[in-house]
Amino acid sequence: MKFLPLLWSSLWRKKIRTIFTLLSVFVAFLLFGLLMTIRGAFTFGVEIAGVDRLVLIHKVSLIMPLPVSYKERIASTPGVALVSPQTWFGGVYQDPQNFFAQMAVEPEVFLKVYPEFKLPPDQAKAWLADRQGVIVGADLAKRFGWKIGDRIPITGTIWQPKQGQTWEFNLVGIYDGDPAVDKTTFYFRYDYLDENRRGGEGLVGWYVVKIADASQAQQMGAKFDAMFANSSAETKTTTEKGFVEGFAKQVGDIGSIMVAILIAVLFTMLLVAANTMAQSVRERTSEMGVLKTLGFSNTSILALVLGESVLIAVIGGALGLGLSWLIVQNGDPTGGMLPIFILPNRDVAIGAAMIVVLGLIAGALPAFTAMNLKITDALRRS
Repeated sequence: MKFLPLLWSSLWRKKIRTIFTLLSVFVAFLLFGLLMTIRGAFTFGVEIAGVDRLVLIHKVSLIMPLPVSYKERIASTPGVALVSPQTWFGGVYQDPQNFFAQMAVEPEVFLKVYPEFKLPPDQAKAWLADRQGVIVGADLAKRFGWKIGDRIPITGTIWQPKQGQTWEFNLVGIYDGDPAVDKTTFYFRYDYLDENRRGGEGLVGWYVVKIADASQAQQMGAKFDAMFANSSAETKTTTEKGFVEGFAKQVGDIGSIMVAILIAVLFTMLLVAANTMAQSVRERTSEMGVLKTLGFSNTSILALVLGESVLIAVIGGALGLGLSWLIVQNGDPTGGMLPIFILPNRDVAIGAAMIVVLGLIAGALPAFTAMNLKITDALRRS
């Protein structure tokens, strides 16, 4: 700490160059924070997927429905704890641009299969008592200003009601959960859908099966698929993690794309910072000689140059990472396309470590050059 004033004065020796270097580091770590948030938005579902949950879909495609009669056969299989049929609804609220997921489910079993969804007991009871009842995520309710007791009209696109085109729902619950839980989905009762749609009665989209022993997931999946082999609706079973990964990869391997961009940005930033430090040391050769003449050891000179490099990285990187964190606190900017929009603490810690590493690497060669500089050579260049 006693050398901090010396580091600070050295840092601002060339103000314009320092400012541009700081801006470069700032932009690099601002991008790091935002890209890690986007990456997390596409992969969080994978990370929180239940290891004891399997997903059964139609062997041909996810959009092909399955008979509701499969539920009893699946439930009677040894090793099965719970079976939750789920169906994509795909309706429109007010405007087609107001996108959010809507699912028809069986309330009681659904809440047991997904304990991470936190719904007050009185609201869960109200959902079980109201056929037109719906629960929505806290983020979705906030987005549209919905509150308990509201009547919500949804225009059918895939499933049309027997009368008219609009489905009416009563908002009876608002669920919450930890930051990794998707709180932007609209869940309503399957029996209301099945009794009131034109066609498609007795069909569901897919099944989520909670098994008693997660280590038996592969064997259980094979058993289910064999059970429905050669039927009119054969199945393909995977773990919930595999199902979510497949869903995410429909838009490409977002994680790899984000990482590739970050590597390019940070490598470029490393070159910029290293060039800045190399120029700074070359310009202060005589100064280094004077410091050594005054009794500064080689280790002290090494620490001073590395300290200056790390200080540049810490100032610029902390500002960039901090601004990205503040931006993320405002929530999903896409209107529901990225429901889990958070900057994980893990990535903040990784970013902080990368800032320090960047400073150390950028300053390593100039620091060793300064450390090995002979006093006579340094003073001769002055």
